[in-house]
Amino acid sequence: MLQAIAEYDELGHDRFIKAYGYKSTRSHALVHQGREYDARATCGVAHEFMTGLALPLSALTSGTLAFDKHLRSLGFEVRPTRNPNWEWDELILACDLLERLGWKWVHPSNAEVRELSALLHALPIHPPEVRSATFRNPAGVVRKMQDIATTHPDYAGKRTKGGRLDGKVLRAFLDEPERMRAAARSIRDGVRSGEFDGLAPLEEEEPDEEVSALEGRLLLRKHYARERSRKLRNQKIAQVRDKKLPIACEACGFDFAERYGDRGRDYIEVHHTVPLHVIGPSRTRLQDLALLCANCHRMIHVSEPWLTVEQLRALVENRSEHR
Repeated sequence: MLQAIAEYDELGHDRFIKAYGYKSTRSHALVHQGREYDARATCGVAHEFMTGLALPLSALTSGTLAFDKHLRSLGFEVRPTRNPNWEWDELILACDLLERLGWKWVHPSNAEVRELSALLHALPIHPPEVRSATFRNPAGVVRKMQDIATTHPDYAGKRTKGGRLDGKVLRAFLDEPERMRAAARSIRDGVRSGEFDGLAPLEEEEPDEEVSALEGRLLLRKHYARERSRKLRNQKIAQVRDKKLPIACEACGFDFAERYGDRGRDYIEVHHTVPLHVIGPSRTRLQDLALLCANCHRMIHVSEPWLTVEQLRALVENRSEHR
C-alpha cells in the first residue's frame, strides 16, 4: 500500500488512474498523513506490487465493504466522500423545523439549524463509517430544507432536485400535522433520553414483514423492542393470571395451552397499544399492553393504519357471524 501511495504522489491522481486503466471511484478516500487517495485504485495498484498483477476494474467496483475493512485492519483511515441519503426519520425532523419556520429555509448559522444538525449526528441511523466530513452539517441541513420547501404546493419558484422521500414526508405533514409533530417530538426525546441506544436494526427484527409507519423507523424499532421485552411480557401474564383470566389472545380468543397442552402454556405475544407518535421516555404501564396470538399481532401491524385491539376483535367477530 505504501508503494502504491508513493506512486500516486509521484504521478498525481489523474495520471495514476489513467496509467492503470481505472476510472475514478472517489466515493471512499484513503487517508494517509493528512492526504486523500482514491481508495479503490490504490488497492488495485498495491495488489500489483504484491503479486505482479493489478486488480481489474471490475474487482474495484465491487466488494466496497471488504476493501474498507481490509484497509482499516492495516491501520489506514477510510473516509466516505459522499453522504448517505436522508432517511424518513431525518426528514421528519427537517420538515418539523421547516413547518415552525413557515416553510421557509434560513441561513446555516441559524441556531435552530445548528441544533438540528447536532441532533441528526446523534441519530443511530447511519454508522460513522458511512459519514463523510460534511455529514449533516448546517449547510447540508439547509440544502435539504430547500428541497422540501420547494416541493410545498404553495411554493411558486423553481424547485430544487430533492430525494424521492422529500415529497412523501412533506405530504404526511400536510395531511396529518399533529401526528407528525408528535413523531418529531418523540424522536427528539428518544435521542436525548438514550432510548434508541442499542436498538437492533428493523431488518433484523422483522425480515419478512412489510411495515409502514409514518412516525419513522426509530420509533418503530423502539415499539418492537418494548413488545419483545421478556420482563414486561412476564409481568403482563402474571397480571392476567391474578385476575383469573385465561392467557389467551384478546382479539380472537385463541388459547395456546388449550390447543397444544403444556407445550403451549403461557405462550403468547405482547402488543404495545400506545400509538408510535406518543411513545416517550416514560415507563411502560401494564395497561398499555395486550396479549395477542401471532396471527392477530401480525394483522395489527401488517399495514397502516394499524388497528386497535378492539377494532381487530370486532373484525374477527364480524367475520365469524357471517360464516
